[in-house]
Amino acid sequence: MRMTTKELAITATKARLLILEGVHAAKAGHPGGSLSCVDALTTLYFDEMDVDPAAPRKAERDRFVLSKGHCAPALYAVLALRGFFPTEDMKLLRSIKAHYSGHPDMAHVPGVDMSTGSLGQGISAAVGMALAAKTTKAGWRTYAILGDGEIEEGQVWEAFMAAAKWKLDNLCAFIDVNGLQIDGATANVMPSEPLDKKMEAFNWNVLTVDGHDYEAIRAALKTVRETKGKPTVILMKTT
Repeated sequence: MRMTTKELAITATKARLLILEGVHAAKAGHPGGSLSCVDALTTLYFDEMDVDPAAPRKAERDRFVLSKGHCAPALYAVLALRGFFPTEDMKLLRSIKAHYSGHPDMAHVPGVDMSTGSLGQGISAAVGMALAAKTTKAGWRTYAILGDGEIEEGQVWEAFMAAAKWKLDNLCAFIDVNGLQIDGATANVMPSEPLDKKMEAFNWNVLTVDGHDYEAIRAALKTVRETKGKPTVILMKTT
């Protein structure tokens, strides 16, 4: 599926409205981190990834892991707009009447490839998926989004090392560099910069983009497909 830049912007705006609608209905949730990553999610699901809402479990589909699982409202909104379930279901976010819990649930929500929530574990699962594809010579790719607060978890860096060791050029990780986590600014809680130098030292291909610029995200994803022999991380500066 391909969209124009204008269509991506309109779709992302609709997703933002659904995020706000869902969090408001639930009277709980994480709107900030959901809003900051929604442009990347929209570009992935409407312009890049091979997925089929009519067959959400088809073996040859691309995989996506929302490692910062508390931002499930963004993933649910984009999946709903892509046709995996009705957009009206966003009003059931965190409701006991439905399965749209505060963190992604692969057992019950169509289109969710991995249940996440405990920070740091999602990227490890994504590395495992990419390794499985590499081992079986499958053509599908794996994508993940992490938070810049989440990468304070040590397990994240173990996963980064493993991805480099196995030369997982079918893996692309986005780090949502919005500068905030639950306790305040990441620069004050646990500084992570310079992220580009750290990821280069871990033998990843490193790209930096404006996380709200669709053409920049598209161009980065093109580079991801062309990169051989190492995984790619896209550091996206967001609000």
